[in-house]
Amino acid sequence: MGRFLYNRSNMKSIYKRVIIKLSGEALADEKDRTILDKQRLAKIASVVAEVSQSGVQVGVVVGAGNIWRGRLAEKIGIEHSTADYMGMLGTIINALAIQSAVEEKGLRCRVMSAIDMPQVCEPYIRRKAMAHLDDGIVVIFAGGTGNPYFTTDSTATLRALEVGADAILMAKNDVDGVYDSDPHKNPEAKLFKHLSFHAVVEKKLAVMDLTAVAMLEGTNVAIRVFNMDDINNFVRVIAGEDIGTTISKE
Repeated sequence: MGRFLYNRSNMKSIYKRVIIKLSGEALADEKDRTILDKQRLAKIASVVAEVSQSGVQVGVVVGAGNIWRGRLAEKIGIEHSTADYMGMLGTIINALAIQSAVEEKGLRCRVMSAIDMPQVCEPYIRRKAMAHLDDGIVVIFAGGTGNPYFTTDSTATLRALEVGADAILMAKNDVDGVYDSDPHKNPEAKLFKHLSFHAVVEKKLAVMDLTAVAMLEGTNVAIRVFNMDDINNFVRVIAGEDIGTTISKE
């Protein structure tokens, strides 16, 4: 793991509060096909620590694709709502794993779930979440929205709006931003540096769930899409460097 590009003592962030959106696959060990990988968890925890110690308040939303995917439910005949609840439980497992890794870095961290599970995490209460963030505590939002038929992308959008986040950091594996076509299949694919929420929905670009994007129209929340393979990119984004793709209102 390389050094970060910025010295925190000299860096001024353009954001006060951010939501980091991670896929469940970002936690998995592809080689051993296990749902969680120690090195990947440590890498994510280092990123969270670096951003938090830069003075930025950090919330995290993680998916559950490493544990449970909807297409498997369809294949084996599990009803849609039930399958979605199973996915929500998967996000809690991932959130607890990230919490453990973040706490190993010496940070305070809370998991707050939309599904009531008091033995293992706090219930999601908006004002309490904001109080935690104001105190410099990393908050991991788990359990999705608590409702079926909504993705963790929608969770990220809702929590960003509810707690007054300035940006959603969409950290992607092996993708530098939003393209007009799949860059892995089309070497001539064009990278969009700046897009409006309306353009993303109109063009049906595969950034995140389009419902989640549409909810941000007219707001001041920005979506920053960038490659998480280089962990320096997180600090570059919060420092204001124009990397990846920025999606914002018109």
